[in-house]
Amino acid sequence: MKAIVYDRYGPPDVLKLEEVPTPSPTDEQVLIKIHAVSVNGSDREGLAGKPLYARVGGMLKPGSRILGSDIAGTVERAGANHTEFKPGDVVFGEIPGYRGGFAEYVCTHGRTLAHKPAGLSFEEAAAIPQGGVIAWNAICKIGHAAAGEQVLINGAGGSAGTFAVQLAKQAGAEVTGVDNAVKQDFMRSLGADHVLDYTRQNFTRIGQRFDLILDLIAHRSVFAVARALKPGGTYFFVGGSAGVLFQSLLLGPLIRRTRGVHVRLLMVPQNRAYLLAITERVETGEIKPVIDRRFPFEETPEAMRYVSEGLAKGKVVITIDE
Repeated sequence: MKAIVYDRYGPPDVLKLEEVPTPSPTDEQVLIKIHAVSVNGSDREGLAGKPLYARVGGMLKPGSRILGSDIAGTVERAGANHTEFKPGDVVFGEIPGYRGGFAEYVCTHGRTLAHKPAGLSFEEAAAIPQGGVIAWNAICKIGHAAAGEQVLINGAGGSAGTFAVQLAKQAGAEVTGVDNAVKQDFMRSLGADHVLDYTRQNFTRIGQRFDLILDLIAHRSVFAVARALKPGGTYFFVGGSAGVLFQSLLLGPLIRRTRGVHVRLLMVPQNRAYLLAITERVETGEIKPVIDRRFPFEETPEAMRYVSEGLAKGKVVITIDE
């Protein structure tokens, strides 16, 4: 089969199209023929090997040669003991470990997959899993955004951010979106009430406090973000620097006791229930996956470059085989 592989950490130029053996499912797995895969922050971090935690599984070189987690495709073959899906089933979801999706085929146990809704294209389905699940957990399941609350989303014009803005607005919150200059109008089109250009304004210094902050590009100190929260407010972060991660683990309890706010890493396990929860909102038309650009499989390096440069407004999807 064809796959996009890499043997060292670096820029998108290290990615290359290569013939590799087609995987064979174990008795508990299914083999999926992939039709579409979307690009996520986990791919960007795994490619660069930054932050340091992105090198789990391979400190000096990638432990897995194939990136890609959010897929939509057709079950080609099922193992002898696999009972959930059968050949011909059309499925979508995340691949455990966030690896293996930039390829024509992938094997997985299937517990993080679901049947693709008939009303969604392969591309739309592949655009949902990681970003949609992050947003649903932060805004709905754990954050419980409510009418009248002040919600800020840093990285609102990206993969998870587009879902988060829509969910927060649906909850009745007043939403501030933060991203780069080229995404200001785009964030407004999603429903953001206020927009900030992070190259010109630091949201921790604008003199406003928020009930809930979702930071998808976490680089500021935990003390800085704490001052941007109302009493009892919550700051969730996903990705970002290893320094912020260590600060939150070490100083989060202290900040909660002394300032009465919560600074937390958003832990989002891969599972089918979360995927179905956000997909239900998509099926009803309450929210929609926003696809900026579609790239053919052989142009995966260009797709990764587009995302890495911060140009993508919403999701970027790679079409492998329709």
